[in-house]
Amino acid sequence: MADKAGTIGIIAGGGQFPLLAAEAARKRGLIVTAVAFEGEADPAIGEMAHHTEWIGLGQLGRLIKAFKKRDVNKALMAGTISKGRMFSNIKPDLKGLAFISKFAIFHDDNILRALANELLNEGIEIVSSTIYLPELLAPELCFTKRKPSAEEERDIQIGWRIAKELGRFDIGQCVIIRNRTVLALEAIDGTKATILRGGKLAGEKAVVVKVSKPDQDLRFDVPSVGLETIESMVEVKASVLVIEAGKTLVFDREKMVDLADRNKISIISCKLQDE
Repeated sequence: MADKAGTIGIIAGGGQFPLLAAEAARKRGLIVTAVAFEGEADPAIGEMAHHTEWIGLGQLGRLIKAFKKRDVNKALMAGTISKGRMFSNIKPDLKGLAFISKFAIFHDDNILRALANELLNEGIEIVSSTIYLPELLAPELCFTKRKPSAEEERDIQIGWRIAKELGRFDIGQCVIIRNRTVLALEAIDGTKATILRGGKLAGEKAVVVKVSKPDQDLRFDVPSVGLETIESMVEVKASVLVIEAGKTLVFDREKMVDLADRNKISIISCKLQDE
C-alpha cells in the first residue's frame, strides 16, 4: 500500500512493466515518483510518472535521495536489468560502492533482498511488484488451442524439476528440453538467448520451461513471458512453453496467445510438485 500522502515510488528497469505499474498507480490516485536506470528504462516513464529521476546502475545514494525528496516511503521494483551491462556500465556512487563491496558472490536474490533491507533502513519499504497489477499473474490453465503431447508432458515434468534446482542456486529460471534431454540452462544471457541456444540444438519441438525460484519473493525478480518469448520460440520451431501459475507475469497476453496458436505452440500455466 502507498503511504497516507498517496505516494508510491517505482524503481524502473527495462520493458513495459514499469509503465504499466505507473499507469495503474496513477489510476488509483497515487503520486508516482520513478527512479529509472539509464540505458534500461523506457523514456516513456518520464511521461507516466509525476516525477522521474534518471540514475546509473549502482547509484544507491541518488536513488535514496530521489525518494526522500518526494517523501516516498513505499516503493516497488519493476522491469529488467540487462545483466551483461553490469560488467561494463555500472557507475556506483559512494553508497552504492559500499553496498556492492559487501557481496562475495553476485546472486540476484541476495542483492535484491539486501537492497530491500538497505532501503528499509532508510525508511523506504519495498512492496510487491504486482501490488497494482495482480491480473498480470498467470492463472492455472492452458492458454492455447493445442495441448502438450504425452512425450511433451514427460519433458515438462523433467524440465520443471531441473528449472527449480537451477532457481535454488539463483542462477536462472528457464530450461530447454526435448526427448528428456536438457539442451540449455538459463544463466546471465537471459531467457531469449536460452531459448535460441536450446532450440537450435533441438532442431524443432523444444519444450521451454520457465518457473519461479523456490520461495519466490514477489517483491522482485518475478519471472515474466510475453510476445518476445513466443517470437523466439517461433524462430527455433519450439513447441511448448510452460510457466508457473500465480508466480509468472504475462505481458501482451492476447498477442502472445494468437502468435502461439498460429504456430501450433502450446502455452501451459500450471503448478507442479518441486520434488
